[in-house]
Amino acid sequence: MSEPVFDVIGVGIGPFNLGLAALLEPVSEINALFLEQKPQFQWHPGLLLEGATIQVPFLADLVTMADPSSRFSFLSYLKAQSRLYHFYFLEHFHILRQEYNHYCQWVAEQLPSCRFGQRVEAISWQNDCFGVQVFDVASQKTRSYYCRNLVLGVGSIPSVPSCLQSFLSDTVFHSANFLQHRDRCREYDSITVIGSGQSAAEVFYELLQEQETSGYQLNWHTRSPGFFPMEYSKLGLEHFSPDYIHYFHNLPPERRDQVLTQQGLLYKGISFSTIADIYDLLYQRSIAGNQPKVQLLSSVEVKEVEKIGDSYRLGYRHRQQDDRFSHETNCIILATGYHHAIPNCIEGIRSLIEWDEQERYSVKLDYRLELTQDIPNQIFVQNSELHTHGVGAPDLGLGAYRNSVIINTLAGKTVYPTHSRNVFQQFGIAA
Repeated sequence: MSEPVFDVIGVGIGPFNLGLAALLEPVSEINALFLEQKPQFQWHPGLLLEGATIQVPFLADLVTMADPSSRFSFLSYLKAQSRLYHFYFLEHFHILRQEYNHYCQWVAEQLPSCRFGQRVEAISWQNDCFGVQVFDVASQKTRSYYCRNLVLGVGSIPSVPSCLQSFLSDTVFHSANFLQHRDRCREYDSITVIGSGQSAAEVFYELLQEQETSGYQLNWHTRSPGFFPMEYSKLGLEHFSPDYIHYFHNLPPERRDQVLTQQGLLYKGISFSTIADIYDLLYQRSIAGNQPKVQLLSSVEVKEVEKIGDSYRLGYRHRQQDDRFSHETNCIILATGYHHAIPNCIEGIRSLIEWDEQERYSVKLDYRLELTQDIPNQIFVQNSELHTHGVGAPDLGLGAYRNSVIINTLAGKTVYPTHSRNVFQQFGIAA
């Protein structure tokens, strides 16, 4: 084969594969390439709201938890931007989402292994390596790359209730696209936000701040039993640790699924500060007998939708009272979360991958997929292992740990040390 064979190709460049690229940069024995169809790094661009912060401390950058001395740390970024003293005086542990996005762009621009505008269309297995077919968006040409190992980091996609999927438009859209539609929201008479997580709360608060100027009715509905805060106590946060990953992975698969259903507020819910901001503004707007044009309603589930002129009629069922009612609105914003779809590009190697009973990846402790053939080549996954590794899978704070494990596995030696005792509490009992 005349083409060079990379040791590893990463499909997708989100924070996790970008962190892997950054940690691999000084590792000369591993030749890596990372491919992304977007023209540049963008992290949830539709939710880069002014003042919104990421929900983990700045130490959960791309590299610090694996290598605090890395030139790609957030503090190195601040130094390069002449903002180190500004951040020092700011005294905030959680950084602005806009700045986190710019930090990741700064890192990506320094890594020649990261190539944007490259859409991975197909992956094949060719006896001793993977063939990766890529469409170059700028040149409109297709070429192939070859590698011994893969890392799938394609990220999640917006979840949309089935009854609303055929209505997606400029007036019915997922919160992931909120900023692209925000200006038009000012023109509506009634806006309804559906969902109860952090994104729903941020979108609702953004619209609430402008409500008096624009005059629309603002509704916030959710199928959850309430507008509850995310669990953010120190001992609760210890579930986002390598220790808990080891404990969770060793549970039987059916028990893991059961445990996850009981842990929603560990990784869902709303921050205390956002809830406080919303409540404080509602309180202020209610002075002197005023009634804000707002409806907050929980335990309601959308069952059907009907388009009526320039409005939508939503048919709801109250999940506790089991009553039906309808609600009309001009605009529907779906803050209904995300899910991990299997990317189409792996169809050519689907038979090589082991699947569990629910057609999910079977993932080993070191983030390698179980394969149907005994080959020396490996496929790793990033943030597709919630069902095998627990609630920390999507957490930015564990990205550097996962990448350390992947790099150590690829290198066949310890490049980035990991530690077995990172928390005070004990998960489970010794066998």
